[in-house]
Amino acid sequence: MPAPVSHVICTAALVILIFTMQFYYLHVVDNIWVEMVERELKEIADYVSDTLANLYFLANSTKGDVTLEKTLSLPSDVRDSTYMVKIEKNATTGLAQSIHAYLKGRSGVDATSWILPGLIPGDPQFNPPKNETIESGGKTVVAGCRRENADVYVWITYSW
Repeated sequence: MPAPVSHVICTAALVILIFTMQFYYLHVVDNIWVEMVERELKEIADYVSDTLANLYFLANSTKGDVTLEKTLSLPSDVRDSTYMVKIEKNATTGLAQSIHAYLKGRSGVDATSWILPGLIPGDPQFNPPKNETIESGGKTVVAGCRRENADVYVWITYSW
């Protein structure tokens, strides 16, 4: 009797080991996928942040009020997923503080890039105001900067 019982125990252990290894393998693959997506989102957030900084420096180097816009070259998706890019505001001051890129429907997969302090999100010259959030999908996206008196406004929106 002891021999057949040991075969059953070994068979059960082998089956459990196979399913456990598959579970851990899928977990590792998902972690690698998330890390790759977060790196791509970080590149997107850095690109938008750098573009807004360049527009700010250019607008600030001119005399008088000026509005500048630049077409962004953003990918239509990240690893076959739709992503969002948003200008995040400081909760207390309402000023722009960072660019936040994240997957739509999976907001835990994200990246942030800081922007210059003192920028105001949106543009009061436009009604309705320009967007502070865009969704990927192959649309043409424009980053903008407007200096009016001492205030500097920034936005990201779709090209008309």
